[in-house]
Amino acid sequence: MSSTDPSAPPGWLVVVDKPAQKQLDRLPSRDFDRVDAALLAMAADPFGGDIQRLAKHDRYSFRRRVGDYRILFNVDTVARRVRAVERRTTTTYRTRR
Repeated sequence: MSSTDPSAPPGWLVVVDKPAQKQLDRLPSRDFDRVDAALLAMAADPFGGDIQRLAKHDRYSFRRRVGDYRILFNVDTVARRVRAVERRTTTTYRTRR
């Protein structure tokens, strides 16, 4: 994914944290394409798609469902920071340290 991609639509800035980028790099190409498209779409419409607020986290934490993967992100007025891109398991939403 390209947080600095010049072809990204104007609007919100999507910043992918280093650990999330490593997770993206390890995805199979078909899954990577789907998650990458979702991240690009988030730049234009931060709350489009299958978005849920994470109840047991701070009030600005959300997840976006992309097939078996979850994009976990925070929203502020300047940027959305993607914390993790993970395959959905029973431990996906546990609080991180």
